[in-house]
Amino acid sequence: MAIPAPEKPLPTTPYYSVEYPGYVQSSSVPIAIKNLGGQAALDTAFKRTASKAEAQTILELNLRPGNPFSHPIMGEVVPTTNLVLKVVKRKRKNRMQVDGEQLGEYTAEVIGTTSKTVRFRSMADFQYQPDMNDPVSKLRVAMDNLDVDAIRSYVVPPEKADYTVPISEPTSIDVNIDPALTGAPNSAPPDSQPMRSNLRLFPPPLFSRQGYPQSYNFKANPASIETSIINEETGEERKRLINRMRWKGYGPAAISFSDRTVPEKPLKLVQDARNQISEAFHQKLLALFEERPIWTRAALFSQITAVEARDALNSKLPLAFVSYVFNDGPWRDTLVKFGYDPRTDPSARFYQRLYFRNANHPIVKPSVTSRRQDRSAANMDNWAIAIENGSERDLERRKSHIFDGQTLTKETAAFQLCDIIDPMLKEMIDDEEDLREECDERDGWYSNRALERIKIVLRHKFFSLLDGLVASDEDCQQLLNTTEKMSAKNAKDLSSLRTVRLRLGKHNMAKGALRPEDAAALRLQAVLDKNRQQNRAQAKEPQEKES
Repeated sequence: MAIPAPEKPLPTTPYYSVEYPGYVQSSSVPIAIKNLGGQAALDTAFKRTASKAEAQTILELNLRPGNPFSHPIMGEVVPTTNLVLKVVKRKRKNRMQVDGEQLGEYTAEVIGTTSKTVRFRSMADFQYQPDMNDPVSKLRVAMDNLDVDAIRSYVVPPEKADYTVPISEPTSIDVNIDPALTGAPNSAPPDSQPMRSNLRLFPPPLFSRQGYPQSYNFKANPASIETSIINEETGEERKRLINRMRWKGYGPAAISFSDRTVPEKPLKLVQDARNQISEAFHQKLLALFEERPIWTRAALFSQITAVEARDALNSKLPLAFVSYVFNDGPWRDTLVKFGYDPRTDPSARFYQRLYFRNANHPIVKPSVTSRRQDRSAANMDNWAIAIENGSERDLERRKSHIFDGQTLTKETAAFQLCDIIDPMLKEMIDDEEDLREECDERDGWYSNRALERIKIVLRHKFFSLLDGLVASDEDCQQLLNTTEKMSAKNAKDLSSLRTVRLRLGKHNMAKGALRPEDAAALRLQAVLDKNRQQNRAQAKEPQEKES
């Protein structure tokens, strides 16, 4: 019958251990402690009252503690539950030997436990030893030692073109020291004499941030393929690597408002990819552009199925094969039929695009984590497949580009004038009394006053819908009268702002939003707040009289 071992209480004496990556003898313990930063650094790493942040202290082991350019080895303090044994070996007096080894008696005793251990598991950083006699090295040492006199006496040495120096004959002088610092004469070396680098490079604070080894599994990039290129002038054939998965610019041809001509056909890169476009879908797009020469993407996608809209948005080729775009001007970011120039056709005013930012609902870019979590819900493919033709979601999608003044279809105010069916706005849009004889870069075919009135009413009705209200035509007319009175006082300031030349670029606000628009928006909001306060005051007066 087996007899269990007797239980013995563990000693309560705490110990801390350091797994020193080197040989340590009794006589070299002070050197090892010095390399670890001294007893103060060990006490800080092992103190009992350490917080969570300090409990993960990194202890530095510097094998050259006096060298400021030596990169230390990082060790981490980790919690452990180990036992500390005291092993005693007693030698026999008769010195019996077995197989050449002297027999002895061993006794082991548990004397304590270790709750924390310093482990060095990370790799040592790259080491570089510069010339310690260089003035920069001496300055670094002086800064570490807080030697004020040495720091103040430092002078930047003159630059010399001695980036390589000859390897001298074996002498007592270190070959790694610049001869100019030793005072020895530097004679011109023969052509056959070997040279060494003298760049006086100083190491950075850290060479590598990679602390643990990883399997790299080096292999060639599968996207890179070798191809032959022939020089047309010399006929020389050369080999080069190209990225077969590189992005191809299949976007529509883009022009500026100041360009005199418009594209008549797609770019050559797009024409070469004609076989990637479905013929049926291509004919469908051509029919839509025959019906209407200018579309926004939202308006065009509302005329096709959700799956076709997804394919057109992902591929970009179908749209680039039937239309071009303006970089600026009143038709910015719209798709225009090839060969059609809206700057020469007054009826193109109905296709002008009005855009203003929604300050009450700013667009916040989601984080990477949020995008990953919502990827399945926001996936365009799943969204397009889930929408069936004729369903309620499909009908809502097909009306998203239309503004009727009664229904809020989206939070971004970007509409073409022909897609605005609100009666009051439509009457102002169809009015032909206040038009220009030549197309303007900012206002298109409308005068500044006419387009400003349209935008004021559109803005008021749109933001009222965002607040859950439907603005009446009477409120809009009163707002127009008030705004025109206020604008008359600032006509001089507005005219000076209008003379500023638009600058072509990504952030050009010539989409239909004018430079004075921001100021007009503030005035508009002030008038709205004032009208609301008056209405509230008028509503309270009858209640006070009755009481």
